[in-house]
Amino acid sequence: MAKRVSLFVTCIVDQLFPQVGLAMADVLERVGFEVDFPEGQTCCGQPAFNSGYWEEARKVARCFLDVFDGEGYIVAASGSCTSMVTHHFEDLFRHEPVRLEQARRVKNRIFEFSQFLLNVAKVEDVGARLDAVATYHDSCHALRELHIKDGPRRLLAHVRGLELREMDPPEECCGFGGTFSVKFPEISGGMARTKIDAILRTGADTVISVDSSCLMQIQGAMRKAGRNIRAMHLAEVLASR
Repeated sequence: MAKRVSLFVTCIVDQLFPQVGLAMADVLERVGFEVDFPEGQTCCGQPAFNSGYWEEARKVARCFLDVFDGEGYIVAASGSCTSMVTHHFEDLFRHEPVRLEQARRVKNRIFEFSQFLLNVAKVEDVGARLDAVATYHDSCHALRELHIKDGPRRLLAHVRGLELREMDPPEECCGFGGTFSVKFPEISGGMARTKIDAILRTGADTVISVDSSCLMQIQGAMRKAGRNIRAMHLAEVLASR
């Protein structure tokens, strides 16, 4: 009998990049899991939390906890959103004992997509093929709060036809930062241009990440600069045949 996982696609994927959610489901089914999509899911609350609106963030986070409370694994399409649940729900609910315990239960069940494949499913080669020269963008929350660095690269190393070239420097922020890009557009734009320069120096035709929000920022800046470089979520790459 197939093992079951619940998919948390995140609001950005749901509204703007639904193909990423479909790709995740395809890969998870390919490696032996049955995928469930709880239809009541909305957002993890991170935009409000990062902007200082903690009461509004709690309302959204309570919905998340109620939708995903139960048993079994939760697989998320974003390092950023996974980090919100695992690192900051306890901050939100430190004065609500029942919700705090609920947050701790969910924390132990949720995994970012690449983490789940490597640490739970125990697979590195999912049978993917993509003929491309690519570079990998380390998104800030995934790298700095979840310590995701080598994992996506290990998965990409098994994609047939893919040549992976590292950026120099590889770990700089793309400048998105959620509401940061709205509040500080000039700084955000400058950071994006620095990231683009690093991507272009690799000679890659594709940039890959585990966060669609970063890829949205990078793709938008690329288009403004007149550069035709494709942005792909890791799940889309691994779903390729």
